[in-house]
Amino acid sequence: MRKIKDVLRLKLDAQLSHRQIAAALGMSKAAVTKYLSLAAAAGLDWATVQGIDEAALERRLLVAPERPREHVQPDYGRLHQELRRKGMTLMLLWEEHRADYADRQTYGYTQFCENYRRFARQLKRSM
Repeated sequence: MRKIKDVLRLKLDAQLSHRQIAAALGMSKAAVTKYLSLAAAAGLDWATVQGIDEAALERRLLVAPERPREHVQPDYGRLHQELRRKGMTLMLLWEEHRADYADRQTYGYTQFCENYRRFARQLKRSM
């Protein structure tokens, strides 16, 4: 179980050193340093921390916000159809995709292939 609130209380309220906090809570000095640096980056002080429960404090410090996708997503259904043509490869489709969206950010070849294979695994196999 995480002891983030206890670490912050001992540092911000009791003014103990990192080593003393680690010994008192039975955790590593590196973990104490990590929690304190996350709290400093979030701009938390002891008055703010007192009003927050442990779970909310953990979410605020440890959960990274989700970034929106910046890459242009290809039409995997069309890619799947195109691959049925003779001589068509994922490399050719990837090059076309990059050329079509030269002004925007696209996936590299490896990620492009991985995303296509993930799509292809979800297709239903039927006769």
